[in-house]
Amino acid sequence: MKIQFQQEFQTKWKKYFTGAELPVAYYYSDTVTAEDRADSQEEKHCVIATFQRIRQGHTFVYEANSPGCFGFKRYSGFSQVLKPKPEYWMSCGIAGELGGQRYKKSPDLVGRYLECHPAFKAGGRFLVFKRWDQLGVDNQPCMVIFFVTADILSGLVALANYDRPDPDGVVSQMGTGCATIVNYPYWEAQADRPRCVLGMFSLSSRPEVPADALTFTIPMARFEQMVANMDESFLITKAWGHVRARIQHAGVLKFDDSPPAGQCCS
Repeated sequence: MKIQFQQEFQTKWKKYFTGAELPVAYYYSDTVTAEDRADSQEEKHCVIATFQRIRQGHTFVYEANSPGCFGFKRYSGFSQVLKPKPEYWMSCGIAGELGGQRYKKSPDLVGRYLECHPAFKAGGRFLVFKRWDQLGVDNQPCMVIFFVTADILSGLVALANYDRPDPDGVVSQMGTGCATIVNYPYWEAQADRPRCVLGMFSLSSRPEVPADALTFTIPMARFEQMVANMDESFLITKAWGHVRARIQHAGVLKFDDSPPAGQCCS
């Protein structure tokens, strides 16, 4: 990670999104430091709950044998399987055997939906999450995740479309919380013109994040372009100044101290 770029973004973020929290970045690696290992702690079975600690400045290290649900292992590339009978778990269930979440109308539709979720292999032995200002010179992030309110989101969506001739700089797809911050952005990063991914709409993940929060995940190459555009974009206009003032007044997103337990997004 180039320290100059890291500091450049922090300066611009503080200037144009005054009061908004810094994003979380993540990267794959075959090695981690003892300090990062010691700082890592998973809060619950659902990894999304762990972002409370990450956003507070703690490191989270994940690997193939880490505890957690089938879903995150697959959507982070450490496994190619899901929990048994996912087509029934995501739809109508099986009477007397398995409860259904009714996210899809039928098991057949779930099967076809899962075909759009091709498995991939993790880019290293470890997946490491850190808040932006905690990244070191040896860390090479591949994605940046913002936890956003509507006002922050409006700025990021506009910036994501600032240098594109089409209106498609952002995509929002159905998926688990972890799929929208790792799996879908991973595929976007492989594209010639990667898009940003708006996520955290999963009803299973919602109880683990602030009530008014969504995620906005950006592939690193695209993020660098967006940061370069900030000083000449709408962010310097009076119209954005009104929104920025409201962001500053709202302050940082707060987690509920005791959120209701969510269903694992497997």
